[in-house]
Amino acid sequence: MKIQLKPVRKLRIHWPIPVETMTQLAGGNLAALEADGGISSLLQALTECPELGGFGNYHHVFESSAGYEGFTVAEGANPTLGCVGQRTISPTFVFTSYFDDSLDEDDVHRLVQRIVDIHPWEVPVIEVSGPLNVSSSVLTHAGESRVAS
Repeated sequence: MKIQLKPVRKLRIHWPIPVETMTQLAGGNLAALEADGGISSLLQALTECPELGGFGNYHHVFESSAGYEGFTVAEGANPTLGCVGQRTISPTFVFTSYFDDSLDEDDVHRLVQRIVDIHPWEVPVIEVSGPLNVSSSVLTHAGESRVAS
């Protein structure tokens, strides 16, 4: 098996989830992601973006983790959760995927805007990295080559 490095950029999205969804995930119920309306809308939107998560014969590849994000709401904000001057802790789903480094910058901005448009936070946390390399492996069977993750 030959290892190749693929130049990509990382997209990471922090998305609030209800305590009930967090509890179900912690208990091993992965179906809770699809049952949660917010997360299912995020996954649907990202599935409709062919630029994301392409690794050869694998499409829409993503990683996720559940955690918490904290913030203090400042004067003038219109928060979905929390009150001005109060520290708020929110259960959070962190979604990570990759797209080809050669994707046009206008397309990157459209992709991020699409997420901003459906995100429930007033100021969503969406990270877009600079170029980095991820590994993929090339499997050869009877003269045929394909990429696997």
